Parts: sequence; C-alpha cells; structure tokens
Amino acid sequence: MNEQKTIFITGTSSGLGKLTAKYFAENGWNVAATMRTPEKERELTEYENIRIFKLDVTDPAQVKAATEQAIEVFGKIDVVVNNAGMGTYGALELAREEDIDWQFAVNTRGPINVIRGFLPHFRENGGGMFINISSFMGITTAVPLGSLYNMSKFALEGLTEGLYYELKPLNIDLRLIEQGGSKGNHFKESIVWNTHPEITAYDELTNKLQSIMENADEGLLDDPMDIVNVIHSLATRKTNQFRNVIGATGNQLMQMRNSLPIEEYIEVMRSYF
Repeated sequence: MNEQKTIFITGTSSGLGKLTAKYFAENGWNVAATMRTPEKERELTEYENIRIFKLDVTDPAQVKAATEQAIEVFGKIDVVVNNAGMGTYGALELAREEDIDWQFAVNTRGPINVIRGFLPHFRENGGGMFINISSFMGITTAVPLGSLYNMSKFALEGLTEGLYYELKPLNIDLRLIEQGGSKGNHFKESIVWNTHPEITAYDELTNKLQSIMENADEGLLDDPMDIVNVIHSLATRKTNQFRNVIGATGNQLMQMRNSLPIEEYIEVMRSYF
C-alpha cells in the first residue's frame, strides 16, 4: 500500500482551506480537496496529488458521496480537516429563521456530518485524526451581535471534547484550531448581517461594530500560514496539543477570560462598545 499520507479538507475554494491544501500537496501529501462548486476551481487542479470533490457539508448525501469517492481514489484517508464555515452577525431578534438554521448547519452540523462519514473508515484502519477549525470565539466572546456565530463554535468545541473520550479508545484523535482574524480569509466580506428595516433599536450597536470591523488594522490580523503550520504539526504528530489558540488577539483574550470572573470579563468586553 502507498505509504503517502492523505488529508481530506473541507472548504478549499478560498482562504485557509485552499492554502492548507496547497501546503500539504507541496509537502508530499495526497489531498482530497472539497468545495461546493468544483467546476469553478482552477488553481488546485494544477497539482498532481490533489483531487477535488464536490461537497456541501450540510448535505448528508453529498458527504456520503465525497467520502466514498475520496476513499476510492486514495485508498486511505489519514487526517480530516473540518474547515468549511460561515458567519452571521447582528441582533438575534432580527435573524431570519433560515439564517439561524444555516449558521448551525454549516459550522456545527457540517463537521458532525463529515465526522460520521469517516468514522467507519477510521475504525477499519485502526485510527485517524479529525482537526476541527474553530475560533477563539468558540471559547470566549469578544464582540456583541455574534451570538449565533458564537453558538455554533461553542457547540463545535463541546462536540470535539465530547468525542475525544469516545474515540480515543479507537485510536481516533481530535484536535481544535482556535483561529482569529487572519489575512486573506475574506471573513468580513462573507458575513451575513441580520437586519430589519422597521426595527432600529440595534442600529447604533450594529453601526459601531461594522465600523470597527471595516477599520480594523490589517497589521493586527494573523498570518494564515501560522494556522497552516499548526495544522501540519498536528497532522504529522509533531505536537499533540488538543486546543491550539493561534494569534496574539486570541491568546490575549484567553488570558483575560481565564484570569477574570465571568461577570467582570463580560463587563470589560461590553465597555469597548
């Protein structure tokens, strides 16, 4: 059997997912790169050791098809990276029903679908690894109007911790990446904002947060290669750290969260807005 390792990555059409796919391919791994619209991809198709599969993580039928196809092509998958994600911000009262469900479907149910898709394969092979891309917003809170996004990432954290106990006896490992804002991920451009033309009670707070996001110093954003390097270190087992907080902002927030009573922490954060 080919000893070349294979990694399966969701959400590789842009940003962190694409960068991770390219890095692993350039470092000798086979890569199963998934995206919702593979027909639009041009860059990853240039790599001989990358195969692209159509996948919307919210669609269980597509998850089943993509996992089966990737296993058929490569024979064995060693590491799965649950990277696909999205964000909806704004007052909870103003959120559309479909956006509430979509937030949970992509960021939480999506990883559940993919994990369940690969568990039989990992069990049969005697092991494997899931690396879930979360956010420091999954272990702390830093801004208003992010309750739905926080919910989805907090849930992913609990899912991953809970699975650790049941899958460790099967030699199946779980790891978490707690990323923050990074260059080139187009997060601001892809945010879905909850609004309502007749409800203005949240306008001041919304405008303030949008202004902060729009005028954020790009120099404070993390280098996405820092995230990729941690993913690679986890996949190659150079480190076995369970929860990996990346970037100065995330680490500062975690230090504050851990050092203050929760009542004081949330009041400190609220004071910024």
